[in-house]
Amino acid sequence: MTLSLSSQDGRGGVVTAGRAAAVREASVLYAEEATAVADAVRETLEAAGWRVEVCARGDEALRRLGGVERFDLLILSFLLPGLDGLELARRVRALPRRRRTPIIMLTASEVEPEARRAGVDAFLRKPRGVLTLAETAARLLARADAQA
Repeated sequence: MTLSLSSQDGRGGVVTAGRAAAVREASVLYAEEATAVADAVRETLEAAGWRVEVCARGDEALRRLGGVERFDLLILSFLLPGLDGLELARRVRALPRRRRTPIIMLTASEVEPEARRAGVDAFLRKPRGVLTLAETAARLLARADAQA
């Protein structure tokens, strides 16, 4: 499966994962059960210079986030075994080291209001949201850098 992460930049141009990643190299944890989607997103973001680690379970992602490893951005699906994406976002926001880590929820589920209340910074719907994922990630990372 080939997936291109690109979108219109609002000025008639196209923002690709490569241009979006130019903000800086970032470390991303992506919690996604669907292997094909996870692989496509990971490969695209890695090609842009970002380091992406995929967890297929919500409880596994929480365990990783409770450690000392650096993650600059989190991308969460809603439907995850072990711990759904909403509960994962809530628990991440309770971790002192992760309170300000940007979170994107990428899902086909209709849970945007709940996701926002759980602490998600951006909500993208599959499959169309995949097209703006790199741009959204770059924007959130730039905002996080400016606040640091």
